[in-house]
Amino acid sequence: MDQVFVYFVGTAGSGKTYLTKAFSDFLDTKKISHVIVNLDPGAEELPYEPDVDVRERFTLEKIMEEYKVGPNGAQIIGADLVGTIADDLKDEIELYDADIVLVDTPGQMELFTLRSSGEIIIRCFGNGVTVYLFDPVISKTPSGFVSLVFMASSAVFRLNVPQVLVLSKADVLSDEEIERVVRWSSDPEELYDDLALDRKSLSLELFLMLKDAGLFRPIIPVSAVDMRGMEDIYDAIQEVFYGGEDLERIYG
Repeated sequence: MDQVFVYFVGTAGSGKTYLTKAFSDFLDTKKISHVIVNLDPGAEELPYEPDVDVRERFTLEKIMEEYKVGPNGAQIIGADLVGTIADDLKDEIELYDADIVLVDTPGQMELFTLRSSGEIIIRCFGNGVTVYLFDPVISKTPSGFVSLVFMASSAVFRLNVPQVLVLSKADVLSDEEIERVVRWSSDPEELYDDLALDRKSLSLELFLMLKDAGLFRPIIPVSAVDMRGMEDIYDAIQEVFYGGEDLERIYG
């Protein structure tokens, strides 16, 4: 079977890196071989040991020094440089002969989803799915949830790969808040009613556009702290690539 690439994507602070680590730990328990790729040259400390790391080729600090730019400019240059070494990264990944490749994308989501390097990476690596993280604090308000659906949809349009939606850091929300967000994702009409109570006309217009385009999809509550949702992410990936067949049996 071809390698499956799982890209963790989301806004800054949504928990991509820790979810990458948690899902890696989960795959360990399933005894499914995998590697972790870090695409963020600005990462200072990681909770996991990356198998393939762009920082071995360049770091944010070195980019700032070489190109005489500040942190923001260095992040943009770094994102573009990642695209130029896509083939080298793919060769390094293939040396591991792993079944699944977990890709931890840059902290600033737009550096991966809006720059051409993201498309280059995905086209080069192939056979991928994105796990898109919804920030829990933003998600718990109707207008915030709609804005995140819009951002997730824009990532689909740009990257053109299947997407699994997850409500990250669910452990910081109450059970009631989690249930409400899950209902919004599966029942847009309830979300519309809650938006109407907020009386935000722009949010209502955006909601209608997204609903008409069929962009609302069920969301999975997850937590890197208590490991909830890992099995659900695993099942969603199976459904995308193998119609629900168990990866353990396929790769076994």
